[in-house]
Amino acid sequence: MSPTPAKPGGTRIPSRRTVLRGAFTAAVVTGTAGALFPLLDRDPAATARPAPASGPGSGTRATAEEFAEMYRGREIRGTATVVPAGAPADDRVAVAAEPVTEIRIDGRPLHVMRRADGTYLSDVRHYESYPTLLETARAAVDELGSARLAPPAAHHM
Repeated sequence: MSPTPAKPGGTRIPSRRTVLRGAFTAAVVTGTAGALFPLLDRDPAATARPAPASGPGSGTRATAEEFAEMYRGREIRGTATVVPAGAPADDRVAVAAEPVTEIRIDGRPLHVMRRADGTYLSDVRHYESYPTLLETARAAVDELGSARLAPPAAHHM
């Protein structure tokens, strides 16, 4: 490879490869910073706040969502209750509250899972998530049609 040509004044002109490498590095650094900024910009005091209590002095549970309705001839009931996972291990670490969810369709439980982004999915509509438990229950009823949920399996040891 030949050396970089010099200008008449004796200074070197950077090669095309060097310029492209520098531009690529700058783009990667800028993109990484842009992706990480929302994570680093969080207010630590806001994330460490405990969940609101459901009543005066109770401090143990707070109902985040609750519903009971007839939907397409089916009775659906559901609750999402926030239960604190535990006390902070030290002054700097706060343990996140763990939501406990329950949906029943015609009295039979529907297994529901909460995703990391806060949405829900069920065993009936496993490949689609919904923002609320009510929408999850309605989608399960739509998918079931006239079929009933199977009773929960007994665990044998």
